[in-house]
Amino acid sequence: MAEKISAAKLQKQAVIDEITDKLQRAKSVVIVEYKGLTVAEDTALRNEFRKNNVDYRVLKNTLIRRAFNSLGITAFDEYLNGTTSVAFSFEDEVTAAKIVEENAKKLGDKLTSKCGYVDGEFADASKVKALASIPPRPVLLSKMLGSMMAPVSGLARVLQAIAEQKGGAAE
Repeated sequence: MAEKISAAKLQKQAVIDEITDKLQRAKSVVIVEYKGLTVAEDTALRNEFRKNNVDYRVLKNTLIRRAFNSLGITAFDEYLNGTTSVAFSFEDEVTAAKIVEENAKKLGDKLTSKCGYVDGEFADASKVKALASIPPRPVLLSKMLGSMMAPVSGLARVLQAIAEQKGGAAE
């Protein structure tokens, strides 16, 4: 009997270590509450996470709590109850939140974000929603590049107009 208990404890500790590792590596984590999802809805949600390279798992609250506590973080303790799943985003800060919030609109009360963990900091549900409203990194970079190029493009048009006027006056 003692062997089974220690084997079970070792298995749980391995899961806690895995969660802890993911918490440390993830750029953002969204703690999600789900209730009454159909198999089709759950499958579609999981496929969307997978397609966007977000690790989505249903985990036991006690194991998530222990993983956070092992990092010295207790802010999540009150949120870790009921049905809980976790979305780990390793590539950027917004993708997991965006997927959860977009699907929450479609699924209503069946899916809600409880809270999140972004850049090593606790984020309540309102911060997760705000994070979801931020455009993805490629969009932000293209907007920034566009705004940087606008003065150069304007200058080029002005110089072109001056050159055309000078060329027309020389004839």
